[in-house]
Amino acid sequence: MQHISEMFVEVIKETVLVTLFVIVMMIVIEFVNVQSKGRWNSQLQKSGWLQILLAGLLGLMPGCLGIFAVVSLYTHRNLSFAALVTAMIASSGDEIFIMFAVIPKTAVILMFVILPIALIGGYIVSLFTKETYMPVEKNNHEQFHSNDPDCFCLDKTKIVNQLKNASFHRALLVFGAFITVVFIVLGEIGPKDWDWEKISFLVVVIIGGLIVATVSDHFLVEHLWHHVIKKHFLKIFLWTLGAMLFIHIMTDYINIDHWIKDNMFIILVFAVLIGIIPESGPHIIFITMFASGTIPFSILLANSIVQDGHGAIPLLAESRKSFVYLKLVNVCIGLLVGSVMLLFKL
Repeated sequence: MQHISEMFVEVIKETVLVTLFVIVMMIVIEFVNVQSKGRWNSQLQKSGWLQILLAGLLGLMPGCLGIFAVVSLYTHRNLSFAALVTAMIASSGDEIFIMFAVIPKTAVILMFVILPIALIGGYIVSLFTKETYMPVEKNNHEQFHSNDPDCFCLDKTKIVNQLKNASFHRALLVFGAFITVVFIVLGEIGPKDWDWEKISFLVVVIIGGLIVATVSDHFLVEHLWHHVIKKHFLKIFLWTLGAMLFIHIMTDYINIDHWIKDNMFIILVFAVLIGIIPESGPHIIFITMFASGTIPFSILLANSIVQDGHGAIPLLAESRKSFVYLKLVNVCIGLLVGSVMLLFKL
């Protein structure tokens, strides 16, 4: 009984750390995106290989902002289907934040590996599809708040007054960042020793704390509270908790390692099929399985190739045909890459 309680406490600590790290990273990305007023995607051009390259880089951006931009540009007929495929292969959705929290070295390696796969995949698709764009131009898409006159991340003249008259949201988030910093320093959550991983966690949380302490009330409430925290916090926490509990139970009480090692191709197919789900959450299981040494890198990579978090949901709403074709292409590439790497025991 004591072992179970200790395991549960450890899982809770790991889950809290992962969830907080993911949320803070999302806050930083949201800040950069809105502060730049979407200028990071203004250079996309309708020009073959360069278009594919830029779409791949946007897809590689942590989270779903880059992929939302690509979907919006595709539905506005500014990007081809080949570029869309490239971006979706390169994207790992919100799961990349969790990889940086749980397996940071592997996350960096995965990003370096998946980008050339995405570029090659997009180029091959372009050979067969040529200049295929959305057949009908749509309206009412994400505009990333570039034209919102009230959407200012940072007004230096108001920072002091905002802190003196802090709203409930600001006070709560600043206090949460402060407590998190204290717990990381004391070693209550995260690594016990002062290594690069602990320092990275600390720096990211401090940056997040500075952002929530200084941004405008509009940005704090509309972007950070409603868009990031209310929409993602509970979901990430519950999925991470469930995945970690599952892995701990499987490894501590049920011996499945032998079965998995004898059925890697079945696990590969399962990982690719789960990747079809246009939602962040279910894919966390493969991150935790890799972190525990249960599955190899090839299966994690195959799942990442096919899945794109909830970045494809706007595409599903605009064009089911494009969504189906996209997932068929990505499933084929994921199975091919995963199978070859499994054969070479990678």
